[in-house]
Amino acid sequence: MPALPCDAVSAVLSDATIAAFTDDDLAELVVLQRCCWVQEALLNDTLDIPALRETHEEVLAWATTWTTLVVRQRGRLVAAVRGRTEDTDWQIGRLMVAPDLAGRGIGSHLLRLIEGLAPPHVEQFVLFTGARSERNIRMYQKAGYRLVPLSVPTPPGHINGAVYLAKPRT
Repeated sequence: MPALPCDAVSAVLSDATIAAFTDDDLAELVVLQRCCWVQEALLNDTLDIPALRETHEEVLAWATTWTTLVVRQRGRLVAAVRGRTEDTDWQIGRLMVAPDLAGRGIGSHLLRLIEGLAPPHVEQFVLFTGARSERNIRMYQKAGYRLVPLSVPTPPGHINGAVYLAKPRT
């Protein structure tokens, strides 16, 4: 992974540092993920959300197969995001910000950072969120993403109630 500027998040969160995920982040990342996705479950009227069911081992597995960034403020893990290539797509996922820090631009900033880590051959950025997660959808659309109609039949691994968004790399 390319070096991240030491002030990569200081513009939106004081006393914060950003780094690549390490095994030492695992327990806090699992807790943060659950805190963030409980709100999504309530908004989307479902508990059938992978982020709520993942074990420590599963998070450790994806966190080592995806480019995963974590943000700490005064030692507390407060945000994270992941990205990986699939063919010419850069899949972005698990963009999370501690609920008490939401609405400060941290998520938008992390989205730009993870997009910037995509390899040169990537042609588009893709992600998904809950269909009723209006705040997330607005943030992604403001960043240039557009809703993508689902194909019929739905693709393998589709999460019921999720909407997909994509943005061409420019």
